[in-house]
Amino acid sequence: MNSKEAAEMFGLTTDTIRYYERVGVIPPIERDKNGYRVYTTRDLNWIYLAKSLRHAGVSIESLIEFATLVQLEENVEQAQKQILQDQLQEINEKLGEMTKTRDLLQYKIDTYDEHIAKFKSGEITTDNLEELWKVKYDNQK
Repeated sequence: MNSKEAAEMFGLTTDTIRYYERVGVIPPIERDKNGYRVYTTRDLNWIYLAKSLRHAGVSIESLIEFATLVQLEENVEQAQKQILQDQLQEINEKLGEMTKTRDLLQYKIDTYDEHIAKFKSGEITTDNLEELWKVKYDNQK
């Protein structure tokens, strides 16, 4: 598979894939006798992993560290696994925060009309607003 096909396959630009290779996010791609990159399944797996992790917010630096370990040809499996575990923990923390924010937004949408009506009737004033940080939303545990 060539660069254009690999880029199209994952919805990336060829420049992005070349950048990933140049900075070390993915290992170097083998080239044919004319110097063109030839992507193997291994290479495509690396591109897919890099794309997925970048979309989840994993830093370029972490991806470079992970890819660099592969090229050391030493016993690096535990170090690689630790990088993946650290990134998973970070993503889980972000998901938790996003879930809380989603629940807050859903609460605000669900109670919006009632809240506005209470403001208009004078039942709620700026002196007796609810304290959002103390409200338990339906989806919050």
